[in-house]
Amino acid sequence: MQSLIPQLLLKTASVLWVIWGLVHVLAGVMVLSSDATGGFQAIADSVPAEALQAEYHAAVGGVLNQHGWNLAWFGVVTILGGMLIWHGNVTSIWVTALIGGMADLGYLLFVDLPGYVNFIPGTVMTFISASAIVLSFIAWVRRGNSA
Repeated sequence: MQSLIPQLLLKTASVLWVIWGLVHVLAGVMVLSSDATGGFQAIADSVPAEALQAEYHAAVGGVLNQHGWNLAWFGVVTILGGMLIWHGNVTSIWVTALIGGMADLGYLLFVDLPGYVNFIPGTVMTFISASAIVLSFIAWVRRGNSA
């Protein structure tokens, strides 16, 4: 029973990371497939859409597309990491927590806390990544740091 708990924690963390990753791949595709106004409106969904309606310089669109690219690759990497965490891969626990956690930390500080986004899906994704990190590390510690 004692070894079953870390396995269940890792499986749960794995599912959470895959969900987080899928949402971020979708967000990245949405940003990349939109113009700058649409990209900002997709991200800052609690800001009135008309407040974000503007003629942006092409450089703004380029920076926003780079953000969309980052969202997509963060998502792909956390999906792969989640799949490897399912099998107890220690390196994936750390790498996935680093990539997903740091991505969400920036989101929390600069987009979520100032109130530019709605609770769903934005803030919920932060709770999902934090839960995946905590569950993975609890499992890692309970297995004696050799998951």
